[in-house]
Amino acid sequence: MQTAMKLFVALAVGVSLPLGSCATCFAQAAEPVATHKDIAYDTDHTAQCLDVYLAKSDKPVPVMIHIHGGGWRAGSKNHVPRWLKQFVADGQMSLVSVEYRFTDVAPHPAQVNDCQRAIQFVRHNAAKWNINPERIGVTGGSAGGHLSAWVALHDDAAKPESKDPIERHSSRVACAVSFAGPTDWSLLSKIEHRHPAYRQLIGYEPGTPAAELSARLMTDVSPVSFASKDDPPLMQVHGDNDDIVPVEHAKILEEKLKSVGSQSELVVIPGGNHGVSGASDQVAKRAIEFVRQHLLKP
Repeated sequence: MQTAMKLFVALAVGVSLPLGSCATCFAQAAEPVATHKDIAYDTDHTAQCLDVYLAKSDKPVPVMIHIHGGGWRAGSKNHVPRWLKQFVADGQMSLVSVEYRFTDVAPHPAQVNDCQRAIQFVRHNAAKWNINPERIGVTGGSAGGHLSAWVALHDDAAKPESKDPIERHSSRVACAVSFAGPTDWSLLSKIEHRHPAYRQLIGYEPGTPAAELSARLMTDVSPVSFASKDDPPLMQVHGDNDDIVPVEHAKILEEKLKSVGSQSELVVIPGGNHGVSGASDQVAKRAIEFVRQHLLKP
């Protein structure tokens, strides 16, 4: 899953076109840099930190939270897709890139707990960062796609009576975009999954037979388990030749979301692998348009 970032490279081709500027112009312009770096959103581990890229605006703007990929045990918040930075450069929205605990530190649910906490932390600081707390989106690729879908579909983590002011805030988001993210661990018993990260995420050694995995953990780690009518709009982008995260993951979640009446969109890239390196300009534009429609529009 360390190849997840290749997907964003593919989607970066021509993505600035819908935003009113060409890719060449963006390459020549100063790329946005983090306004705030390595801000701790919790105190359990040094990995629990985030970077903030603030857009210049006279009024509060939406924010997209990026969760990086890397098999839940690698990757870095420093690698932010250019299409997200373009929104910041254009002053349309701010951006937060999140780091989280890897599985060599703690297994599930540490990763989803960290991402929910990060969302609450952003909402807690919304006024200070000139962010609209009602317009928070989340996105990521591969492991980050899984985490994005999970936090988008899961129930609110808010604890209104908590002594911790951050925990009182909602963890819900306005929309989510998941690139090649796993959605259903029950597929491990039906389709070959050669990557060891699926088992490591829930605390098992690579190669452990699917029949020996905890049914409870496989249910809890799977975003599809939490699909309901009140979920925010979710877009999935997936290659039908993905040999790391089979496209069946995306199809199952799409079917479940449709069945419960939730708004979703699935973009399948014919012949696309885990990096979806053959993604067209049109696919990139659709991903950006989804964010513009569900996060930027009033």
